Amino acid sequence: MPSLATFGETMLRLSPAAGDRIETATQLDFQTAGAESNVAIAASNLGVDSTWISKLPDSPLGRRVTREIRSHGVEPSVTWTEEGRQGTYYIEQGGDPRGTNVIYDRADAAIRTTTPSEATECVDLESMDAVYTSGITPALSSQLRETTATLLERARSAGATTVFDLNYRSKLWSPANARSCYRSLLESVDVAVIAARDARSVLELSGDDASIGRELAETYDPDVVVVTRGEDGAMAVDGDGRLHEQPAFPAETLDPIGTGDAFVGGFLASYLRDRDVSSALEYGSATAALKRTIDGDLAVVTPAEVDAVIDDAGGGIAR
Repeated sequence: MPSLATFGETMLRLSPAAGDRIETATQLDFQTAGAESNVAIAASNLGVDSTWISKLPDSPLGRRVTREIRSHGVEPSVTWTEEGRQGTYYIEQGGDPRGTNVIYDRADAAIRTTTPSEATECVDLESMDAVYTSGITPALSSQLRETTATLLERARSAGATTVFDLNYRSKLWSPANARSCYRSLLESVDVAVIAARDARSVLELSGDDASIGRELAETYDPDVVVVTRGEDGAMAVDGDGRLHEQPAFPAETLDPIGTGDAFVGGFLASYLRDRDVSSALEYGSATAALKRTIDGDLAVVTPAEVDAVIDDAGGGIAR
């Protein structure tokens, strides 16, 4: 069984019923959510031995997070602290033209003070097949920028495949601040996942999506660059310069939040087994389609369900 460690913040997700406003709601649904734990949970459900690394307040709210993460087969590796708080976010899901709005309440969260030793010494990096984090984590504090860089460097030195999803969040930092950080981190990344829109707006790349993937591959020399394209699916450039394309699988969308994390979790579950990029893209896309039918951030799916999505599509892969 392949092994994966992820590092990042998990928040409590509070949401009124679809269509309700937070300012008038009388009830809120109470779940956990965070890109890195979302990826770990998706991968765990698909047969990966997954660990989630973080720092939490030693409080009922912090313990609520670890309890749910553990319930999905992921082992929390947490530094507990008496300082800092548990981050939360609120989500209003409305139809057009209002759309969906996310309101963060994560100032002074405990994870912001995580040191390199706290992130790297709580797991045996040499035993991990892959280590994943996202661009959300270094956006949270200058301390986390240092810690994220150190984690990727030490994981790669330990022989783990390093995985980084740009995952740009405009409510956390500006494109200019994110750009310099991302460019530095990508030097230590083996598998890079980047939304085409973020490659253009944050990294200031131009051209079509394939050109963006090839430019990133030539600049940073990772094993794989995955470019996600929303409803147009995903594509990847491998270490030999070959282009792989995968359309999105159709899905009735009940909750789109967490779809990108589900894609990464599915991609890694396949890629870490056999290193076949085309199969991993297909598996990730099928996992993402299933997630869109599930309420909340988490891809609570099975390998049989992912296989069924792929089989029912009759192939549908362009290579």
